[in-house]
Amino acid sequence: MRSEGSVGGSLSRVSEIGLGHWNLYFLCKLGMFWLGYLNLQPLPNIVFAAFLLLPLPWTWLRHARLLIAVPLAIALLYQDSWWPPITRLLNQPGVMDFSGKYLLELAGRFVNWTLCALLLAFVVFYIYLRHWLRFTTFTLLGLGWFSLQPLLSLAPTMAQGSGEQVMAETGKPQDTKMSLDESLQAFYDAEQRRVTQFPPADEAGAPFDLLIINVCSMAWDDLDAVGLKDNPLFSQMDVVFERFNSATSYSGPAAVRLLRASCGQSSHQGLYEDNVPQQCLLMDRLRGLGFNTELAMNHNGHYDNFLGDLQTQGGLGNPVVDEHGLSRNILGFDNSPIWRDREVLGAWWQRRQQSDHQASTALFYNTTTLHDGNRIVTGDGGTRLTDYRELAQRLLQDLDAFFQQLEQSGRPVAVLLVPEHGANLHGDRMQIQGMRELPSPAITHVPVGIKLFGMGAQTESPHLVTEPSSYLALSEFVSRLYAQSTETGTLSVDLPHLLADLPVTPWVAENAGTVVLEHEGIPYIRLEEQGTWLPYPARFK
Repeated sequence: MRSEGSVGGSLSRVSEIGLGHWNLYFLCKLGMFWLGYLNLQPLPNIVFAAFLLLPLPWTWLRHARLLIAVPLAIALLYQDSWWPPITRLLNQPGVMDFSGKYLLELAGRFVNWTLCALLLAFVVFYIYLRHWLRFTTFTLLGLGWFSLQPLLSLAPTMAQGSGEQVMAETGKPQDTKMSLDESLQAFYDAEQRRVTQFPPADEAGAPFDLLIINVCSMAWDDLDAVGLKDNPLFSQMDVVFERFNSATSYSGPAAVRLLRASCGQSSHQGLYEDNVPQQCLLMDRLRGLGFNTELAMNHNGHYDNFLGDLQTQGGLGNPVVDEHGLSRNILGFDNSPIWRDREVLGAWWQRRQQSDHQASTALFYNTTTLHDGNRIVTGDGGTRLTDYRELAQRLLQDLDAFFQQLEQSGRPVAVLLVPEHGANLHGDRMQIQGMRELPSPAITHVPVGIKLFGMGAQTESPHLVTEPSSYLALSEFVSRLYAQSTETGTLSVDLPHLLADLPVTPWVAENAGTVVLEHEGIPYIRLEEQGTWLPYPARFK
């Protein structure tokens, strides 16, 4: 009798198959997918649900399944999220250099309080109704409905047989991977053939100085977010590039790409290959024209070997401005000092005015004033939290003050304001606010401007370059500016001539292992080499 009762109890338990509290897991994921927080994958979730529904008559087997299911559920949830593979974050050695305060701040950004409130409300709803409703039925119906959606949306288009209709219904071109892989390779092939042709050096040319101001963490999206997109600094520019692509979202690669602006855009891997053609190095080309090339920064350049990259990959020497005597203005995200831009640029300009006025000088200046995680240094030597708007206002005011110094000097100077990348103030579905692992269009669409002092280029409003462009266009502009000075012997520039038919560069941006490519107006992302292309998800409104 005991044996029959034991068997009967086991059969009874088997007959009461259900997901139990795992319903919360799946229903919450379905809700998050409906709200746009997840990129739910049908097959892995259905297989996982089947694994949980598998009838197991023995208690120890059910306990073993639970031990296996919990880590699987966490891994599947992360895989269903829009976030990049966690290995990409762990492979970044610079993360270990972040200050404790910055790491704590980043951790807080992962919490979406609105989503937490919605999930809490659903948990309360589930607790009160689980005794009256069989939630497993709703879960399986939801997973089944979700898994059928791709087939239902594809059916009408298959009947019509139109490639354009497939694109309209699914948001993806036919054979997306092959099409985008071919587009990317065609882009690389075309860019390899593009080189800026500089004129020969001519001592008869009118000498002018060239200042390249490379700004960390400033995109159009960031300026718009803090109400500074219409700052007067940009309205006084002579040229503004409206669709400039920085091609990466990290500082080191961005600076290297700028210093190699004289050749077409290479892959990320190509930036660090040996035997880079000398014709690609902008500073080498300028030295060949008689420019003295110099480097200045408002930070020490130690983080992620930034200074080393400028020297080994960009052909620059040591910084020429001594930081001793400069006031520590900001404490960096890695606890390193950051000096005020106005003081560093002012010190360099004073040094420049005391040197040979006949020789031309090209300066590469890099500033990290806007970097995420920076803190303002207070009068008592401590630090305080600040926001992006305060730092951006300070930077723009410092640049405006420096521009006034250049204007008053009367010397011919060409200034190129070229941000490295944006700060990602909004964040999106794939990465939190401040994270720049993925070079999304919002991060790489940066405000690039050119200001010409002492060259007769006074304009009421900036000339706008509206075509998609990148670093090659800047190199071409510098080449034309020098050629115009040698042809006329003066520096009364003809801006329309300098801007006519500048190189157009299709929108491709990448970090190590990650590529974002614009195809037919839609940005696509590939997270791994030879991986699958996905439409970059729209940001939450």
